[in-house]
Amino acid sequence: MNGVVRQFLRGALVAGLAVGASACNRSTPAEPEHTPAVSHEAHLVARSGLAMGSSLTLMAWTADEDGANAAFDAVFAEFNRLDQLLSVWKDGSDVVRLNAAAGTRPVAVSPETLDVLSIARQASEWTDGAFDVTFGALSDVWKFDHDQDDSIPSAALIAKRLPLVDYRKLVVDEKAGTAFLQASGMRAHLGGIGKGYAVERAEGILRKAGLADFSVQAGGDLYVAGRRGDRAWRLGIADPRQPEEIFARVELADATFSTSGDYERAFVREGVRYHHILDPRSGQPARLSRSVTIVSKRPVLADGLSTGVFLLGPDAGMALVERLPDVEAVIVGADNQVRVSSGLQGKVEIVRPPTGGI
Repeated sequence: MNGVVRQFLRGALVAGLAVGASACNRSTPAEPEHTPAVSHEAHLVARSGLAMGSSLTLMAWTADEDGANAAFDAVFAEFNRLDQLLSVWKDGSDVVRLNAAAGTRPVAVSPETLDVLSIARQASEWTDGAFDVTFGALSDVWKFDHDQDDSIPSAALIAKRLPLVDYRKLVVDEKAGTAFLQASGMRAHLGGIGKGYAVERAEGILRKAGLADFSVQAGGDLYVAGRRGDRAWRLGIADPRQPEEIFARVELADATFSTSGDYERAFVREGVRYHHILDPRSGQPARLSRSVTIVSKRPVLADGLSTGVFLLGPDAGMALVERLPDVEAVIVGADNQVRVSSGLQGKVEIVRPPTGGI
């Protein structure tokens, strides 16, 4: 799920996030920038670069800058490795081969791809199919990736593709190590969950390196561990109609924070907003929410659920959140009203009401 997150090293981590179709992108990774070693006291070490098609920013509060930078190297390498497996833009990736064999045969895929597909299936079942990685059959009908052209496809073209969107026809055989799209023309797209999976892997790498206080931010997916020096990590939720500003903030530790919104890849035509978060049941951009922020322990679940809850809308989405353990949410509905789940009551500060507008 991708988005724009503004991080201020002297203040809050501000997350203006949009989760959708291009978490695994064909952009070439940039050389990451990192801070030079300057102190033997605990301080903030940071590095940023491009990975899986969006910004990746790593921070750690530590006295061991060399150790932190070595761990950061390993995180960037892991993101790039996973991109080679999960991207729809990388020739020979597991997902490209899976799509090419749709309706023909099962395809052997990596353990990581099997893991992502299995977790995606769980998210689909939780959301009654609102989250569905087989939405890839619609990804070239609505052009919201690098090919965005602000065109609106015909109802007939959408209707033709809808039968190809059905998570139940994506068969994962963990014992055999294969995945199979049962109908010709089906396409998997892991843009709504792949980056969260990479963030989860990054968390493990940094912990294994002995870091206890750190953050990992990849596009719209963010994980924070421990503290930022003498205080908690402070996170801000972007205003859907003024994404450069925040409307709410919260302090977190050892938790993930993922936001899906209708404002990053979007256009307005004749008073209607069209955006990249497509409802697999209708083939249209979802209309019930403006943004959904999920807080949980697992980045990969937060990534998938932020999209799924966005598609379900405030009522059904919040009902799901309240049923799931260790999952919380802040939802801005299409009515611009803010809803906060029970576990975040008293923890989320609403700075100001979200801005109105289309």
